[in-house]
This record gives sequence, C-alpha cells and structure tokens, in this order.
Amino acid sequence: MASRVSMHNNNRVTMSLFVLATLLLLPPPFLVSSFVLSPLTPGYASCSTTPQPLIITRLHAEAEATTTTTTTITVDGRKVSGPVAPLNNFLLVKIADAVEQTQGGILLAGKAKIRKTEGVVVAVGPGRTHPDSGLVLAMPVQVGDGVVYGKYDGTELDISGRKHTLIRDDDILVKFSSSTGELTLDSVDVTNDNVLISVDTSKEQATEGGILIAKSSSSESRPSTGKVIKVGPGRYASNGERMTMDVSVGDMVKFRDFAGNEVQIEGQEYSVVRMADILAKF
Repeated sequence: MASRVSMHNNNRVTMSLFVLATLLLLPPPFLVSSFVLSPLTPGYASCSTTPQPLIITRLHAEAEATTTTTTTITVDGRKVSGPVAPLNNFLLVKIADAVEQTQGGILLAGKAKIRKTEGVVVAVGPGRTHPDSGLVLAMPVQVGDGVVYGKYDGTELDISGRKHTLIRDDDILVKFSSSTGELTLDSVDVTNDNVLISVDTSKEQATEGGILIAKSSSSESRPSTGKVIKVGPGRYASNGERMTMDVSVGDMVKFRDFAGNEVQIEGQEYSVVRMADILAKF
C-alpha cells in the first residue's frame, strides 16, 4: 500500500515538472489554457477551458506598452515627441490665417498680407503663482476659446507647419467663442481687470477759427474718453478673491493717453484699458 502511494506521488511530481516545462516553452505573446492536476484523479492532468494569462505574457505586454511611440511633431523645425505644454500663466494660441484680400477685392502678397493678432487657444498653462500667498491663480480662458491679443505680444513658434504664439493671460485683450468665428459685442468678453470702452474716433477736429484739421496733423493724442461697454471680473488678490472693479457698464470714463489697445468689433473701434489706467468716471 505504501509503495502505491509513493508511486502516485512520484507520478504527480513528474507530471507537474512536465507541465511547467511545457508552459515555459510556449511563446510569450499568447494566452494558453492552464493545466492543473485534478483533485479527483491524482496523477492525471486535466486541461482548464478558461484561458489564463501567463506572467511572461504580461511582461511582454508591458514591454510593448513602454516601447510604443508617441505622436511626433516639429517645433521650429526640430522633431519632438508629445504636445507643447505651456507653463505658468502662458497659453498656446494657433494664429488665424493672414488676410490675403482687402475689402475692395485687392489681393495681397507676401509681406503685404495683414497679419492677424487673434487665434484659437490650443493649450493652457496651470496659472500664475501669487508671489505672496503662493496660490495658483486660475486662467481666464480654456482650450477652444478665441482670443485677441496685442500686436507686439507673444513669442511665435512653428508647430508642424502652422504658426502659433505663446502669450500670457495678461496679453489677452478680449476673448470670444471660436465656434462663431466672429467678433461681436454679444460674443466677446474682457478678462481680468480689463475694460472695453467705446471711444470717439472722429477723423477731423475743428480749431477755434473753424478750420478743420486732420487727426494725423493734430498735436493732441488719440481719444482717451469714452463709454464703458464691458467690464472684466477683476484681478486676483493674494487670497485668491477677485478685486472689485470701480466702473460699470454705461459709465463715461477718462483714461491715460495711449493706455488703451485698439480692437475692431463689427467695424467699430474700441479700446481695451486696464482698470489701473482709468483716471476718472462721470
């Protein structure tokens, strides 16, 4: 009786070694049916019908995952992997195509094309860290928004053949819905502590003697008085709260000469002025 039990144990050990050797010889990418010893029939191997992944298969899959190539783009002619991620309070804007034809139908070529200072936001940084409190201040725009920025603002870069620019959130004059693609008073908003003002843009002025002089010949600066059309939410304080804006829609205001940035909306000129540059209201 003891010899029979010993024989069964030897058969079980032999079969276990055979199964282990068979599994190790199988190609790693495949799933195989796991062999187990049947508790009802000692010494005999039965084949499970449920496929079980091998450790080798899992390691092979992980290796494939780590070697998978990411999307390759070019930045200023240099190939890089992965997207361009702005830092701090910078945002990446895809610049709108330049105007190639005037309203009168004249085609413009080369440097004569009118370069637009607007585009669509394609990536946004985490926000500026306040130097006193250390709070990260939320960005005023999100991916997909349309923005208009200053003529001399931003750092241009070429990404896969398309012109982009990196600007700060403070460089944004107005934002609008990119789905409409048009600047209208209904679709635009000002950000942070900016104020949208409708100013007098008459091209001629009269002297005391009644002589009309062109605006370019006048010694006076461009208009710095106008009506408030839209008001931004205000700047962030050190505690992360918005600071109160001291003007409201409909107020007449006086602001510093040359403080405003001009924006054309529906064929009319407006000025975007920071709250700190507004001197008085009436």
